[in-house]
Amino acid sequence: MSEKQTGYSPECGIPMESPTYGSNADVKEEPSNQNFLDKLEQPVHIQKVVQEAILLAGGAAAILLQVAEPGVGKGVDEHSNFAYRPMDRLRTTMTYVYCMAFGSRHEKEAVIETVHRAHAVVKGPDYSANDPNLQLWVAATLYAVGIELYQQMFGQMTKDDAEVIYREYSVLAVSLRVKPGMWPVSRRAFWEYWDHQVETMHITENAQRVAKDLLWNKELPLHLRALLPLVRLTTAEILPKRIRDAYGLKSTKIRRGAYRVILGFTKATYPCLPKIIRTYPMRYYLKDMRRRLENIA
Repeated sequence: MSEKQTGYSPECGIPMESPTYGSNADVKEEPSNQNFLDKLEQPVHIQKVVQEAILLAGGAAAILLQVAEPGVGKGVDEHSNFAYRPMDRLRTTMTYVYCMAFGSRHEKEAVIETVHRAHAVVKGPDYSANDPNLQLWVAATLYAVGIELYQQMFGQMTKDDAEVIYREYSVLAVSLRVKPGMWPVSRRAFWEYWDHQVETMHITENAQRVAKDLLWNKELPLHLRALLPLVRLTTAEILPKRIRDAYGLKSTKIRRGAYRVILGFTKATYPCLPKIIRTYPMRYYLKDMRRRLENIA
């Protein structure tokens, strides 16, 4: 990943961190996650990233990375119905992301409470959706995939901008069960954490079933099923090699060439689209969220 290369670059001036990925010195004295949320009530820097519709192109890759963590995989496989409702996780995830970046304080509190209620029943003998380590990994996948796609479209950020946006991304983790100090202190520490996770995870049967329902879903409407070969192609090329191979996804010379052509065309055209088009999903999901919150009230 290009962001990963930036994070490790020696000229970035990032000091060496402890191998303890979660020792975030900037926030470890915060008495509660609520206080940390106060600091990030308006995370304006990540808004320019998460508003871009192109991030949805990495949705399948992010989900497969999430369920590669065995606890997440069990929770999704045993408590979700990807085969018949494949868009539900996209809807809930994007609603949460857009709300944390753009929502009011009241909206954030309402969505967080809804997520807590939904997660309360997602548990088993050896996993719980409210496990902070699982929540940390889910948030990490959203950052890693999202920032990579954004920089592929708009170019590399300066190190200062990249660090500010990275720190603000922590709102996706600490607004749930993750303690502020668990979010790695810098991008360098993040990619150390990331590499450790990727190299130590194994793809379980739960994850394989989710992947099948996601990438070979026969219940989708015909016009969406027609897009699945493209989704499989892009997902395979976004995933780290070890995870891609474990899922049995192919990356041949021809497929890599096709991906480069698609990526090149998208890079040449997407940034030229009017912002109202590029941000349509964000506006759609925020409107949907506010409508549902009104119905609850």
